[in-house]
Amino acid sequence: MQELIWLLLPVAALGGWIAATRSKAKPRSCPETILSPQYLEGLNYLLNEQPDKAIDVFIRMLEVTADTFETHLALGNLFRRRGEVDRAIRIHQNLIARESLSNEQRSDALLELGQDYMRAGLLDRAEGMFSELEQNNVYLERVLPLLLDIYQQEHEWDNAIKTAEKMEQVGVQPASPIIAQYYCELAEQARQRGDADKVRGLLAQAMERDKGCARASILLGDIEQQAGHPEAALMAYRQIEKQDIELLPEVLDRMYACHQSLGNIDSMIDYLRDAIPRYNGVSPVLVLTDLLARERGAQAASDFIAAQLDRRPSVRGLARFIELNLEDCDGARRENLMILKKITDQLQENKPVYACHDCGFSGKAIHWQCPGCKHWNTVKPIHGVEGE
Repeated sequence: MQELIWLLLPVAALGGWIAATRSKAKPRSCPETILSPQYLEGLNYLLNEQPDKAIDVFIRMLEVTADTFETHLALGNLFRRRGEVDRAIRIHQNLIARESLSNEQRSDALLELGQDYMRAGLLDRAEGMFSELEQNNVYLERVLPLLLDIYQQEHEWDNAIKTAEKMEQVGVQPASPIIAQYYCELAEQARQRGDADKVRGLLAQAMERDKGCARASILLGDIEQQAGHPEAALMAYRQIEKQDIELLPEVLDRMYACHQSLGNIDSMIDYLRDAIPRYNGVSPVLVLTDLLARERGAQAASDFIAAQLDRRPSVRGLARFIELNLEDCDGARRENLMILKKITDQLQENKPVYACHDCGFSGKAIHWQCPGCKHWNTVKPIHGVEGE
């Protein structure tokens, strides 16, 4: 409460000064106080811890003029920054209701009220404020990102695409990689409806916007694989390494399924042997280890992963090495290996697998839009001894 009193006192002082100025300007025949009754009423509300009533009084006192407009605007901003959004909304709504505002002042008030509504979670009302400013081509550098944020939250991807394209036109930020993600979101929705042709068309638009969009290739591969086209799916999956090699682990199992459908496991083995030196992680090593175990036996797989662990230490790799050796041992050696396996299991338990390169958000599932900073395509597999 004390903080609020100190916040409102400058407004009260300004109101008192205006009242005093007007009082001095009026001729009078008898002494009277220079403080208006409204000013004293507002102070009384403050002292009796009734800030909402005090705000109403001071708003009435401060007639909106060229001199006081900025004071109203600043007071509303202060309330919003303090988290007192209802009070900010009341002040900015009061401004917009005044017919005496110039076009520029009305635009300022609309922008602030829209941000109040966003802070309060009233996205539809905020959208109305920002859309009016956009139609008037006012404050586009500030309004368009706010509109884009709303459309992302509401999953209105068509509107998000239009807004991002306009941002690109006015030079707010490079938007093509983000627009590609929006097309991927639309493709995901079409996929849920079972419209494979629509999915392909949307993914083509995504790739036209951003040839490096690995997400589009993953989705295209999934659609082709689901449609019974393993060769086409494999072609899409193999693009991942060129687009974003960090996402290669996401498609390795899918690629194996395609090779299995084609009856060509040796080709998958050859691909993995070529990819391992190019990818600084353990996932291709683990997939190849499993393939060697199936095709050539546990000993060949164990020898292979042991050599790899010497070059790239990994808890996941060590766990797989222990599992391979547990298959053919007993007695004290088995007991020792079981102890090691327990340790590696504990090291992997509840460990995040992915992290955002921008804000550090981490988790066990990949997110195309980071839940922390809301940036797109910044969540990647974690590297290191306990990760990739």
